[in-house]
Amino acid sequence: MEFTVRRDVFLGGVQRTLGIVDRRTAMPVLNNVLIRAESERIRIVATDREIGLVADYEAKVVRNGEITLPARKLYEMIREIQGDEVHFRKEDSNWVAITCGKVNFRVPGIPADEFPKIMDDEEVGFIRVDGAMISDMIKKTYFAMSTDESRVNLNGVYLKAEQEPSGGFVMRMVATDGHRLSIVSADPRVEQVMELDKGMIIPRKGITEIRRLVEDKDGAVEIGVKKGMCVLKKDGIILKVSLIDAEFPDYKRVIPKDKGTVVELDRAAVLHALRRMSVMASERYMGVRIKLLTDKMVFNSINPDVGEASEEVEIQYQEGDVEVGFNVRYLLEAIEAVDEETFTLEIRSGLRPAMVRPAKDSSYMCIVMPLKI
Repeated sequence: MEFTVRRDVFLGGVQRTLGIVDRRTAMPVLNNVLIRAESERIRIVATDREIGLVADYEAKVVRNGEITLPARKLYEMIREIQGDEVHFRKEDSNWVAITCGKVNFRVPGIPADEFPKIMDDEEVGFIRVDGAMISDMIKKTYFAMSTDESRVNLNGVYLKAEQEPSGGFVMRMVATDGHRLSIVSADPRVEQVMELDKGMIIPRKGITEIRRLVEDKDGAVEIGVKKGMCVLKKDGIILKVSLIDAEFPDYKRVIPKDKGTVVELDRAAVLHALRRMSVMASERYMGVRIKLLTDKMVFNSINPDVGEASEEVEIQYQEGDVEVGFNVRYLLEAIEAVDEETFTLEIRSGLRPAMVRPAKDSSYMCIVMPLKI
């Protein structure tokens, strides 16, 4: 096995695997990436048995072959090399020589036949959607996923395609941790949705890798589902994510049906005020009290361990006085996901849920449960 590849291409390919390889495994080979050279290309494969990544890159292949090497060490070696091209050669006893200019590395590998097989994608039915759309949907739901490992069905985002009365389809992504619920909808502009109409829960680690795949927001991405696995293709990269085998809660029951007190707010002004309030926050105390008074909104945060902060923001409001408390981080993240300059905050008396929405775009909403402060 022997090939030459551009250093920046090789570095980017190995770097993409670092979020997948499992450093806490009892199987050393799962710390490794599989590198296969054939037909003027190299294939880099990584898996932790739940997520698999397969990516092809152009290279000058002298001799076909395959080997696995520790992903992080390989990345560090390539990162520190200075030069345009890297020469890679497999030697006897699974040792690998990596050279660039006057720099030489020799590292031991593990035979490729010990590397886990990754499910093929030959029978997967794909739909083609805009990568920027998927990126935007993840941005607006990612923060609301639960980190409580005992609530398995909330440790990811729920994705489902539904048919509209008009005959078209809408794709919805939902995430909740029990304290807030974020929902975003988008038009996938497709005529069929394959298996996506059944709904699926994509785990946190999987949605993180999907986010990286579409972060450039350039071009289309293909999505399909097969045997409890979500498969995505983009620019010669195939990402396979095992889905959570659980039932996502009926999130539509949480959406308030009655109308609360609605106020339209300047996104930047409120975000700055909340960030100043968050300075007073600590792990033990995350609350902020908000009062709606005539033509002003008053923020107040009191932490016995840190101190006190308060601020007034001018608004257009003429209704009765309202006071409610929130977790400052939950409210911040809900508003940060808004893309417009203004948004609406709909609040209700008592401990009933509040709602954040863009002022014009109805495709996103975040429901936030208030705090008793």
